[in-house]
Amino acid sequence: MDVPPDLLDPPPPGPPSRQTIFLADEDISVRFIGYETMYWRQWAWRVGCITTFGVLGLFGHWLPRIWLRWVAQEKAFADPRTNFIVVETPYRDIAIFPTKTLDYPYNITTAFSSTPRIPLSRSASIASAHDKLVILKVLDYRYARFAVDPRTGLFAVVRDWRDSSWATVSSVQNGLAEATRQQRLKLFGSNIINIETKSIPALLVDEIIHPFYVFQIASIALWSLDNYYYYAFCIALISLISIATTLVDTKRNIARMREMSRFSCSVNVFIDGTWTEKDSTALVTGDIVNLMAPALSLFPADMFLLSGDAIVNESMLTGESVPVAKIPVKDEDLAKWKDSQDVNPGSAKSFLYAGTRVVRVRGAMTVDGGTGGPALALVVRTGFTTTKGALVRSMLFPKPLGFKFYRDSLRFIGVLAILAGVGFLASAVQFIRLHVKWHTILVRALDLITVVVPPALPATLSIGTSFAIGRLRKSGIFCISPNRVNVSGKVNICCFDKTGTLTEDGLDILGVRGLERNVNRFGELVEDIHDLPLASGKGKASFLQAMATCHSLQVVDGDVVGDPLDVKMFAFTQWTLEEGQVAGTGVIKDKGSGARPTALVQTVVRPPGSATFRLEDALRGNAKHAHFLELGVIRTFEFVSSLRRMSVIVKRLKSTSMEIYVKGAPEVMAGICDKDSFPDDYDDLLSYYTKRGYRVIAMAGKSIEGLSWLKAQRLKREQAESGLRFLGLIIFENKLKPGTTPAITTLRAAHLACRMITGDNPLTAVSVARECGLINQAAHVFCPSFKTGDPTTPMAKLDWASMDDPLWKLDDYSLKPLSPPPHHTVESADEISYHDYTLVLTGDVFRWMINHAALETLQRMLVKAQVFARMSPDEKNEVVERLQSLGYTVLMCGDGANDCAALKAADVGLSLSEAEASVAAPFTSRTPDISCVIEVIKEGRAALVTSFSCFKYMALYSMIQFTTITLLYSFASSLGDFQFLYIDLFIIIPIAVTMGRALPFPTIHPKRPTASLVSKKVLASIIGQILITSAVQFWAFFWIRSQEYTPPPNTLPDADSDKLNPRNYENSALFLVSCFQYILVAAVFSIGPPYRKPMWSNGLLMLAIGALSGFSIVLLLVPPQAFALLLELMELPFPARATLLLAVIVNIGVSVAFEQWGTWLVAEVIAILSQFRRSRRRTRDGKMYKAVEGGMH
Repeated sequence: MDVPPDLLDPPPPGPPSRQTIFLADEDISVRFIGYETMYWRQWAWRVGCITTFGVLGLFGHWLPRIWLRWVAQEKAFADPRTNFIVVETPYRDIAIFPTKTLDYPYNITTAFSSTPRIPLSRSASIASAHDKLVILKVLDYRYARFAVDPRTGLFAVVRDWRDSSWATVSSVQNGLAEATRQQRLKLFGSNIINIETKSIPALLVDEIIHPFYVFQIASIALWSLDNYYYYAFCIALISLISIATTLVDTKRNIARMREMSRFSCSVNVFIDGTWTEKDSTALVTGDIVNLMAPALSLFPADMFLLSGDAIVNESMLTGESVPVAKIPVKDEDLAKWKDSQDVNPGSAKSFLYAGTRVVRVRGAMTVDGGTGGPALALVVRTGFTTTKGALVRSMLFPKPLGFKFYRDSLRFIGVLAILAGVGFLASAVQFIRLHVKWHTILVRALDLITVVVPPALPATLSIGTSFAIGRLRKSGIFCISPNRVNVSGKVNICCFDKTGTLTEDGLDILGVRGLERNVNRFGELVEDIHDLPLASGKGKASFLQAMATCHSLQVVDGDVVGDPLDVKMFAFTQWTLEEGQVAGTGVIKDKGSGARPTALVQTVVRPPGSATFRLEDALRGNAKHAHFLELGVIRTFEFVSSLRRMSVIVKRLKSTSMEIYVKGAPEVMAGICDKDSFPDDYDDLLSYYTKRGYRVIAMAGKSIEGLSWLKAQRLKREQAESGLRFLGLIIFENKLKPGTTPAITTLRAAHLACRMITGDNPLTAVSVARECGLINQAAHVFCPSFKTGDPTTPMAKLDWASMDDPLWKLDDYSLKPLSPPPHHTVESADEISYHDYTLVLTGDVFRWMINHAALETLQRMLVKAQVFARMSPDEKNEVVERLQSLGYTVLMCGDGANDCAALKAADVGLSLSEAEASVAAPFTSRTPDISCVIEVIKEGRAALVTSFSCFKYMALYSMIQFTTITLLYSFASSLGDFQFLYIDLFIIIPIAVTMGRALPFPTIHPKRPTASLVSKKVLASIIGQILITSAVQFWAFFWIRSQEYTPPPNTLPDADSDKLNPRNYENSALFLVSCFQYILVAAVFSIGPPYRKPMWSNGLLMLAIGALSGFSIVLLLVPPQAFALLLELMELPFPARATLLLAVIVNIGVSVAFEQWGTWLVAEVIAILSQFRRSRRRTRDGKMYKAVEGGMH
């Protein structure tokens, strides 16, 4: 993403003063600009702030560019006078951060790479790679540190620094000297994720100088000057309560984040050749840590495991609570880390993430079976540079929400302010004509602004959202980002993970299909392991033994732990598992890495009741008198997602050979097995099970005669996983959750697009999609595959074939069906409508299309595809972002296992995981199925419509009062203090608060609510109601003036007072009529369906409207003497009161009728008039998907 260029002056000559840096963990680019404070300008600014009583300072705080132009001058980063950096983000906001200068008497390569990158513009080479630094200029931006490289004059990311000596494991095992540790502590800072917390006074100042509260303070001061003490006091009290509540919430949130992110413990560190106990906050990059003594519960930093092994729970990062085994890092992976910025899939199995929970750590084993050295780890990242630190930073600094409603509301407030100015100018002319004092004119002008832009407006907009969050909490759905509630009301596409989200978490084995002995076909489905022959298959490789050994399971406290699929498969065999803790280790000598110890036997499995596996049996290449009874796993090739398989080398009972077993996706077996080993009905049976939604895993194996332990350890994976014999299929069933089908049916009935994004097989995914109704049962499904080339070939060709009839294709550009084959039930492609077919894509095809396909084809695919299968976590994230680029508002629902990135990228992320990682998603649900999606959308729609209603109500309240005040200003009158107080406190606040309690409608309407305040219907409603209420007030004003008992207005104000006289017939008539108008517009804007329940279901609102209406009728017809005196009302004849009541009734009828039918009619007329511009406007509004859909119909 590029930073939008601002209209800046050209940079000064010399070394660079501007730089664009890509922040990988935030996925954005930011621009740094160096500045120097000009001290004489700064003093001039301070004088300006004092003379303007702080107004200039406030504007400088709200609009930093003003302060920059006045006080600062752009300077090169390397210039000693540069004392702060301006950071611009792609979201058009800027922030100012001071630079720090560290005493740093160390070599330049201790902070920067030995080969600097070329400066962006003018050369600024000041130092060479062998120079020693004296000082180091650094910038701390959002807990990430950047340092100025004196050779280039540019900032470098400190997190990306790597020690050039990290070439092999042996090169790092000696740890660091204390002097080196002190240098790195100065560069990287302490190893702690310490979120800064502000003091109460600092938070209070930050809150008070927000424009909203500044406006309130100014309003309170104005009202106090104008002797409106009661109202000023009440608003001040409400503001103080609001500020106090905000401060308490802020402190609580910061405390909760600090508690979650802070962690320290005691660790043993190898310093200057000896073990020293240190607090984990003192760890630095390059430290060697003993993981066993003292025992750790959580890892305190990002580390590479150097020796021993570990089992960890990474749910803090991934949400997946499946234990993960870690093995020592290899030399090549450590070398790759030196040249890369993040963990690659190869080194991830040796990487210990900060914050992950320790399940078990074991030291290295010696050849005699005893415990050798402790488990050691190399610290590679600390503090906020760790993966956990990046997660915390993403939560502290989320991407700003560019929601249309919030943008439009600010614009609308601006329009209201302009209207206030126009109204005042008209009134000012009249005031001057009436010889009103200038002081009074100024106070009245400012007062009119507080009338048109009510200080309570921002608070009322959040009321509906607050109530919606409360109702969601009662339903077990928690929200950490209130702004997302309104966004969820605009969702038009829902994406779901499959396993654990649409389907149950666990897989159950339906059975296994081995091979018939003498016929080249599959045998019957075996549901009981005792019915499976021990030696099923040709040669020594056995299907049963493959299931018993080909996994990555481990034993922790007597329990078998690991991948759920592996656990189910092993439990099906009914064998027992032991880890090879007594088997000892051997030494392998490699050319590259020298000698490395490796466990002789990793895992031992045996059927119930067998004897012990002895060490010498593993070592003998051709033992004739083996003592052990069953199988020892000699070596494991871990599962690799790109290969989609894993394998093991196994030593078998009384055998002169070793067997290799491979478990993986059925699709990959064709490339690694002998063709003649597949049964004739392989494709048919595989298709049968996958189309019915079963998860199918294939097993293969081979036997290698005379293979010794040492040869097995040196065997390359490509050699091991080739020339195999196919053994059989394991069929797992993955049942739909009970709530899945009803939820999908509800969403599709509401015309919400549904997508499945899964890592599973496309056939299985389509079957599940059909079963739950995500894809219509009768829809034709087309799945692309590579006709020529592969995912890395730019000129590859795709074959878009039907999954039911491979001879039926789609056009590879338009993605429309071609003529079906002659035998097909569909006679012509013209018979297939847009909704009669759908697409399913695999990750490799998706990646190729993103990189190489025509843009039009890519857009059509994104709009038309309903299932994305075999998707990696990054590809899931990419799908969400691509859908957003077409104008969709995307909801992503997953279990948090491998879709955290997609949950964060979506407009509305909903995690079904209760793990700590779910804080990365705005919503977390305790409901274990997708029915929570419906609740979030319903509440979101209700909250969005309620926010609109509250905004419209506050706008009408402003305009009703504006009309009243403007009419009274025409003869130097106004509303009285208690009249203002009664309207604002006793009418507006109760109604505005209770309006927000509207409940969501039980069903989801097919049409989404608008999110635009400038939409035709919203504008028609607001403008229409303003005209109706203003017309009634104008009538009341001129009608009361025409009555014989109304004296001519006294247009000469009291010379001794600044107050305008409120006691007159015009004031009383307008006040009494307007009181009804404030109530009736609330009722008009609270119309419920189709997004909210009917108004009468909101009991408190009905109570408020009923009580206020009753009191207003009493006040109009038979006003109590005390209230009449307090509100300064004139005594009107009863016929006049009855006439005003009749006018109010007419007002109610016209307003309700206009809101029900008039707004729709006006909107339709506007739509007809602007129809010729519609397509252009839609594209500009970002609704590109509608244009794409239109082109495919």
